[in-house]
Amino acid sequence: MSGAGGEAIRVRDPYPGLRDVVVTGLGALGAFGAGREALAAGLRSGAPRLSPVERPPGYHRSHSARRAALVTERDFARWIPPAAARRMGLPSRFAVAASMMALEDGGLPRAQVTPELAARGAVFLGTAFGSALFSEQLLGEIFRDPEQASPFRFAESVANAPTAQVALALGITGANVTLTLREASPLAAVAGAAREIGLGRADWALAGAVEELSPLLHAALDRFRALARPHGAQPEAARPLDARRDGFVAAEGATVLLLESAERAAARGARVLARVRGAFQATDPSAPAASWGCGVDELAEALAAGLARHRVLPEEIGLVVSGASGARRGDLLEGQVLRAGWEGAPLPPVTAPKGATGEYGGFLAGAAVLAVESGLVAAPRWFEEEDEGVGIVPVDALDAPPAQTVLVSTLAAAGAAAWLLLDPA
Repeated sequence: MSGAGGEAIRVRDPYPGLRDVVVTGLGALGAFGAGREALAAGLRSGAPRLSPVERPPGYHRSHSARRAALVTERDFARWIPPAAARRMGLPSRFAVAASMMALEDGGLPRAQVTPELAARGAVFLGTAFGSALFSEQLLGEIFRDPEQASPFRFAESVANAPTAQVALALGITGANVTLTLREASPLAAVAGAAREIGLGRADWALAGAVEELSPLLHAALDRFRALARPHGAQPEAARPLDARRDGFVAAEGATVLLLESAERAAARGARVLARVRGAFQATDPSAPAASWGCGVDELAEALAAGLARHRVLPEEIGLVVSGASGARRGDLLEGQVLRAGWEGAPLPPVTAPKGATGEYGGFLAGAAVLAVESGLVAAPRWFEEEDEGVGIVPVDALDAPPAQTVLVSTLAAAGAAAWLLLDPA
């Protein structure tokens, strides 16, 4: 396979043992609230709960986006001891809280994570931008007086701080990995954790994504024309796959899945939410650093090759959980790749949960698990007009949970692409 300029598109071999990995817990923290039920309610609502973003002088332009899906609940005492929370930046608090929710949801509360169990665990988290606020504050201190720069801010300014804090909170001594692949980070993290379990290097893992949205980051995204903007009296809105879309609504928060080997889950009588059938990734070398590329044929070929390597026919896919977010170029590429991957055959039902949750925070992974488990899909109240170039009308409801494999798809700015295959329990 080749891309722009003849550069090869690489499709990774399927991870060994993925059929033996299951999802047993889900934790989520976002503008919708905390926990699996809060995420489900947010998906049913069909629109993210938006809050005004602070606008320090010089950050935002006069006609810029003004709101985002911000986490308004900042009391984490239920999941993090206050003394420990004071030593964490906001992204670390998000990640640790969502991890504790995932453990509780999976019937494995923190008190049951013994040193022996922790030694067989792993943590894989993705992030698009890392710790934005602490990085900004640390740089400000360095510019003013390098000798006064805070070591605490430095420790929490690095992208892997939340992953490390989750491991410290639970005593996990296995693999500790942070991935930064823009929008593809959450699925890449889940795939990496599943691989770790599939290879026998871990018995269980916490995997997902975390994001913090600072005023500076929000302003930067807006200046790149990535964000939806208000139109007159109408506030900004995410419109994935719709012809009227003009950008995405940015979100912050965290989503964490509890993954286990099927044998371990069966031994402790855990409820299985979904089975990880496979995962694969590719890169579109035609993509610029800050947007999506045009490698439709190459990415579609990578999608088809990935399905074939996992012995999944397109007609065996019962639902596509799409990473479409409302981005003009991103959604167009997503639609074109999916339709090319099906080679003109009708697509299965497609849902675009980022219309209800906003972009970032890993909520796509949580929405996919809920779709497999209960058939819940985001209510597409934003969708009014089909874009002929995209060629997808999102499904507004499912009669029952998919009985077939679910494909989770995300294409990222700068060229990363990741797909995850989930089977019902």
